[in-house]
Amino acid sequence: MQLQFAKMHGLGNDFVIFDAVNQDVQLSSEQLRWIADRNLGVGCDQILVVRSANEIDIDFNYQIYNGNGDEVEQCGNGARCIGRFVELNELTNKSSINIKTISGVYRINLRDDGLVTVDMGAPVFEPKEIPFTSATISPSYTLDVEGQQIEIGAVSMGNPHAVIQVEDINNAPVTTLGPKIEAHSMFPNKANVGFMQVLNAQHIALRVFERDAGETSACGTGACAAVAVGQAQNLLDAEVTVELPGGSLQIECKNPRESVFMTGPAQLSFEGSLTL
Repeated sequence: MQLQFAKMHGLGNDFVIFDAVNQDVQLSSEQLRWIADRNLGVGCDQILVVRSANEIDIDFNYQIYNGNGDEVEQCGNGARCIGRFVELNELTNKSSINIKTISGVYRINLRDDGLVTVDMGAPVFEPKEIPFTSATISPSYTLDVEGQQIEIGAVSMGNPHAVIQVEDINNAPVTTLGPKIEAHSMFPNKANVGFMQVLNAQHIALRVFERDAGETSACGTGACAAVAVGQAQNLLDAEVTVELPGGSLQIECKNPRESVFMTGPAQLSFEGSLTL
């Protein structure tokens, strides 16, 4: 089986994208792992598959797979790349589209300046909907991590996130503490773990240890989650620049109970074909 694909990235967070509108794309977990492998396959953080939609007001369905072959709920950088992908491949002539993942429907606006804005929906703080094991809702929680007490914010942006405030982003324990919180028992579906340094009320620095992927150069949902938690903790304003290792995203949320809007780039790296 031969498949056409595109390699795209959002601030270095990279994806292999398949058009399943014009070709039959049925991938096993083994094939997904091979495609994502940077030594044996194409190499990427995640694999995205765009499919036709049969619902009113939905332009495309799309699936998101981590490098281990598991389907996940949402990806902010991936959503921007999907928007640009369907435009570049002439799958739509609209500048505003609705896409659907297993976590819900998201609106994408393709801007004339080349940037892409995604309505990521409202952040979810209710513990059972994150999911996060807590009897009460709070702007912050304390986790016991091997005897160390770590204060976090917990939120879902279509996928679960823990956000930790740090004093120095460069020395944050991303690779050591990140995997421990990712797999903490209070997050039954695991979590993406964001380490946030508040530079001022309109500017934060962020590093993210992504669930089942490790630290990536950028995480769109992680940026939204960090701003949502920062606002809930009265640390941040409505419009925030989020500085990630791969570049910056603009996050706007006028109220932590309303939609979060993420704006950033989505770029094509190359196109190719592979045989499975």
